[in-house]
Parts: sequence; C-alpha cells; structure tokens
Amino acid sequence: MFGSNRQLVGRLGHAEAVTIYPLIHPTQGDVVELILADHRLFEDLLRECRRNDRDREAARAALSELLVAHAEAEETEVYPTLRQLRAISSHKEEHGEEEHAEILEALLAFLDAKGTTTKKYDDAVKELAKVVGHHSNEEELDILNPARDDVSVATRHDLGAAWAAKRNALLRAGCASRAQVAALLAEAVREKVLPPADVREEMDAIEEQAKKQAESLGEAAKADE
Repeated sequence: MFGSNRQLVGRLGHAEAVTIYPLIHPTQGDVVELILADHRLFEDLLRECRRNDRDREAARAALSELLVAHAEAEETEVYPTLRQLRAISSHKEEHGEEEHAEILEALLAFLDAKGTTTKKYDDAVKELAKVVGHHSNEEELDILNPARDDVSVATRHDLGAAWAAKRNALLRAGCASRAQVAALLAEAVREKVLPPADVREEMDAIEEQAKKQAESLGEAAKADE
C-alpha cells in the first residue's frame, strides 16, 4: 500500500531513498465511518512498522502522528457530544480517554526504541499493536455502534466535519514528537485519567497474585474430587 511511494532526499550530502507516508485529510463525512477509516489505517501502518523491507522509521513517524491527532480530536470533538446526546455514558467516555492514555504510554516506549532492528523495537511495536487493537475493538463496539444507532445522520456528519478539522490541524502542525507525547501522557496522569506507573505496577502485581491463588484453589479442588 505504502511501499511504492518513495522519494530521493539529501541526507548528509548523499541521496537516500525514503518512504513518504501520505495521510489522508478528509474534511467531511459520517464521523463513524471517518474514525473506522483511521482504524484501518492504524493496522496498515503497524504492518509497515513490522515489515523488515519497509522504511520503519518513516512508518513509525506517520503512525505516531496519526494516533495522537485521531485521539485528541475524538476527546475534544466527539466523545463529549455523544455523552451529551446520551449515546454513550460518562463511564464510556472516561474509559475511552483512559485507553488513549494507555496508547500514549505504549507509543512513548515505541518512540524511545533506538533504531528499528532491535528486540526493543520489536517488543515495543508488539505492545503498541496490542493496546491499539484493544482500544479500536472496544471503541467500535461501545462507542461507534451506539453513535450509529442513536445519533442522527446529520449530527454524525456535523461531528465528522469537526473531528476532521481538529485532526487535520494537528497533523499539519505536528503533534507526536517524543516531547509532545511525553507531555500528553504526563497530563493524563496529572488529571488522573491514568494512574501513575508505580501504582499500576502494584495493581498488576495484586491481580497476578490473585490469579495464581485462584488457579491454586482450582487445582486443589480437583485433587479433592
């Protein structure tokens, strides 16, 4: 899909072929369909990031910009209106924002992976793909389906125009440098959208311990039968 779009640019006095990933900039449409189109683009760009015959650095940069612009536009232009229209609950809105913050955390680790041929890079792209896929799945089921069922076509098109305008402005300005992603993640923690890392690690440890205890009790029950 993307690999054939290559240009020669000068780097350190040498001509070098790099891939340019053109991101579409829609200006109108049903917000549900526009968001779904970006979800498909996430998958395409993640695949480019995994392939060893692609310009992974260019794919990483394009994916990062798209993830941040997409989520920021949803939080400012879509989620609040859907909640006001009672298409989604405040809990669904907050949960969507929490998952966006989790994506930011995985994205920051991805950006911090030096080079594109290391195990750290591979592990980071796997984790990012996991959290992005999880969020897309839940959003399509719990937010986009209710929006399609409970919001008028006219309103969905109004939301589509507002979402696209915000998204496109962020893409044009640049919104996913390491510093920008780190600042957005810090803001999410500060506003308690996402618990601090040490708290989440403790919560994960407690959950893992409880899981092991449940498995042990299950094994003991089977042994007593």
